[in-house]
Amino acid sequence: MTVISLTRICLAFSASLCCAGSLSAEHHHTDTNKIMTEKLNVTQEWDKVFPKSDKVTHRKVSFRNRYGITLAADLYMPRNVNGKLPAIAVSGPFGAVKEQSAGLYAQTMAERGFLMIAFDPSYTGESGGFPRYVASPDINTEDFCAAVDYLSTRDDVDSERIGIIGICGWGGMAVNAAAIDTRIKAAVTSTMYDMSRVNANGYFDAMDANARYELRKQLNAQRTADAKNGSYALAGGVPDPLPADAPGFVKDYYDYYKTPRGYHRRSLNSNGGWNVTSALSFINMPLLAYSSEIRSAVLMIHGEKAHSRYFSEDAFRKLKGDNKELMIIPGASHVDLYDNQAGVIPFDKIEQFFLEHLK
Repeated sequence: MTVISLTRICLAFSASLCCAGSLSAEHHHTDTNKIMTEKLNVTQEWDKVFPKSDKVTHRKVSFRNRYGITLAADLYMPRNVNGKLPAIAVSGPFGAVKEQSAGLYAQTMAERGFLMIAFDPSYTGESGGFPRYVASPDINTEDFCAAVDYLSTRDDVDSERIGIIGICGWGGMAVNAAAIDTRIKAAVTSTMYDMSRVNANGYFDAMDANARYELRKQLNAQRTADAKNGSYALAGGVPDPLPADAPGFVKDYYDYYKTPRGYHRRSLNSNGGWNVTSALSFINMPLLAYSSEIRSAVLMIHGEKAHSRYFSEDAFRKLKGDNKELMIIPGASHVDLYDNQAGVIPFDKIEQFFLEHLK
């Protein structure tokens, strides 16, 4: 018996078990597997941290992921276009909302002819999901795939020309999504964090197994405390006031998230942060395990001076194929790629990359 035959038998057997378990349920509950959409409370006024462009149209949309969570998104479309467009979904940074960096990327790329959506991940911003402020390597990867679901069903989108952009921690989610979702024809990461690696190993891989054990003890003690309290403790966003001895990259975060430059009232980093126990999900679940199997195009962008540069460089080494690129921006920090205040986000390169690979 061949491996393929054995695999098919196993899949068929698994499917038969699922069907057997569902037949009797379907007799009484025929609507249990229908797609239901949660009603979201979204603001309609422009509340982004960047100016509105007159070159695009903008409106709010929503879509549902495989776990039943309804996601809120901003749809940006170029004006005066006809026919089916290439489309791109964008999210990040980790702990930000779509009104911050993701929205800027989306609006800018829409000005260049792409249909764009910037979405809030599950449990954050205007998106649904409870409890609030939880991160998950599985569910947040699924959020990207759900965005592809949504774009694929639009009449004005060419479903064979869909890409994604992940910023900061959502860069790792984007790579993972590209590894699992063959509908994604091109992916761009900007100033990527590998959230599994940084949670399990600390910055610059400074943690060993003993330190990781102590972290697990602390996080699980917090689980017990949360269960007793009936609520989830927050880790806190960017430190405020900023300690005098804060590392340079933390000062950069403060300058973006805690000042008028990038502050937003729904942003976790600008306010109370993630649930403390969110880190547990990432420690034992490496996001980039199958990145070497990505066959679609990938462009990884990072700043030369970014503290996080090693995440992109190491992730890039695992990628295979001549359709993979690493672009290091001279002199740029991690946060320089958030809002283009320094004028270093390579939008021309991003546009050229998607035009080449979404065709």
